[in-house]
Amino acid sequence: MTRVWPVATVTDAARARIATARIAAALGVPVLERTRLVTALSARLRQCLTKGGSWRLTLEASSAPGGERSLHALVSPREGGEPTWRMAVRCTEEARTAGPDAVADGPELLAEALLGADEDTALVLGRLADEEELVAYHREELHQTNQGVLALHGELDAAGRAQREAFAAERAAHREAERARRRLTFLADASAVLTASLNHDEIVRRLPGLLVPEYARSVDVWLFDAEDEQRPPGPPRTEDGTPAVGVRGRGRPGARPAAAVLAARTGRPQYAAGHPGGLPGVDDQPPSALDPARPLLCIPLPTRHTPLGVLTLSPPGERWDPDDAVMLVELTRRASTAIDNARRFEHNRDIAETLQRALLTDLPRTPGLHLAARYLPATYGLNIGGDWYDAFRQPDGSLITVIGDVTGHGLHAAVMMSQLRTALRAYAVDGGSPGELLTRLHVLLRHLQPDLYATAVIARFHPDDPTVTWAAAGHPPPVLRTADGGVRILDAKPGAMLGIPLEQRIADHTVRLSPGCTLALYTDGLVERRARGIDAGIERLAAALCGFRPAELDTDLEGAADRMLRPLLDDSPREDDVCLLLCHFDGRTDRTGPTRQPGPPLS
Repeated sequence: MTRVWPVATVTDAARARIATARIAAALGVPVLERTRLVTALSARLRQCLTKGGSWRLTLEASSAPGGERSLHALVSPREGGEPTWRMAVRCTEEARTAGPDAVADGPELLAEALLGADEDTALVLGRLADEEELVAYHREELHQTNQGVLALHGELDAAGRAQREAFAAERAAHREAERARRRLTFLADASAVLTASLNHDEIVRRLPGLLVPEYARSVDVWLFDAEDEQRPPGPPRTEDGTPAVGVRGRGRPGARPAAAVLAARTGRPQYAAGHPGGLPGVDDQPPSALDPARPLLCIPLPTRHTPLGVLTLSPPGERWDPDDAVMLVELTRRASTAIDNARRFEHNRDIAETLQRALLTDLPRTPGLHLAARYLPATYGLNIGGDWYDAFRQPDGSLITVIGDVTGHGLHAAVMMSQLRTALRAYAVDGGSPGELLTRLHVLLRHLQPDLYATAVIARFHPDDPTVTWAAAGHPPPVLRTADGGVRILDAKPGAMLGIPLEQRIADHTVRLSPGCTLALYTDGLVERRARGIDAGIERLAAALCGFRPAELDTDLEGAADRMLRPLLDDSPREDDVCLLLCHFDGRTDRTGPTRQPGPPLS
């Protein structure tokens, strides 16, 4: 079907529009599609009339092979030419009874067509109203959704703030834990440094290096006088020049801050500054008159009875963190313990060394036999007091030389060593061989000190007999340098340690001497090292003794002893006492020159 309408006036356009609406309704075009088609056609015809001229509307109905029908509207110039507008709609509803050829030409039919168009418009408006209700419902639903989204955003924002606050608190806790860990690590490391030394002056010197600059800008250690020290010319004075009554001290001369004197008197830490410190366990005081602008923390060095002194610190910044102040008080307590222990150690070491040196004998002068002895105290640790040497004559003219070592260290070992030395001299008055003397010492030590042991070597020389008789009890063997420069280690059948809980009879051994022979007696401190066995040390000693020329031992036995010790002791710190006794036999009984006394310890 094809219909054509000329359009030159508004009336032509209205009739064409009405005809299009009725044909579209007759062909079954849906209302909405029909309305869109009529509306689009009206707009196009209005544009054409505005331009002027004659136009032509063509409606074509077509059917697809599948039975689907469609209506095509085309607007083109009347004189001919390509359409300037076209639109197609599908016919999906059932066709009305009025055929598509029913075209309204009269006024009645025009009114009827307009009424039908109004009905279609009313139907469209009804459907639009339904759509508006649906849109309003969806708009309300969208509004509710937006409100929910806003509420969710608020909750998420609150959760984000709470999470940020939790993260900030966690970071602060982590930083605080890290600072606490650093303090504990520093406290442990500093304690190890302070307790590694047994010299109280060295401990005092190490304190500033530990604290400056991280925990203090300056450090001053004020140590009080010990009971056995000579007091300075007068008592220390406070910052205002008055004597610090009841406080004895030494260290840098000059006035002391009043807070330091108060800390010494009360035993409590004091903080002197122009503002309260708020430090736990620390009393606040006015600023020091010596330096009012600098805060001072004065911490006493406590002991079991009275403070050893006062540690005065100035902060690295404006003030101290309270936790740092607690750590400094604890470090001061540990430093005080280390200083007190070092002083006690030095006191006991000095007593033991003094006692031991007082008990070391003067070497006797014997024709044909020259003696040289060395005693070196330990330089590391509390290892003084157990080693000794002795040389004395028996009633028959024989010369007894002995070197020994008491287990244990310190004053107790030195006292026990003196008792063994005295007992040995007493037993030797009645005569007896070296083995018999050691056997009697073994019995004495078992009954005198069951929990203490000793080692010893005794060698006996007789002026009329070119032999040496010796016996050993758990001691490193003697080393004999023969006249031809060879070396023998006298290790034949030694006895066990003196004082062990068993019966024993220590045997004697005899070696013939020739002029130029040298016998070396020594303690284990000379040859024993942690990293190597004692056998290697004995071999080094034998090599050192073998390296001398015969003339050196004949003319300068004392110098030979010094030259022998240096290479043997330079490889490690002395952790034990060292005793060396050289016995050089020249066989000339007419030579009665004095034997030099033991020289000073080697440094």
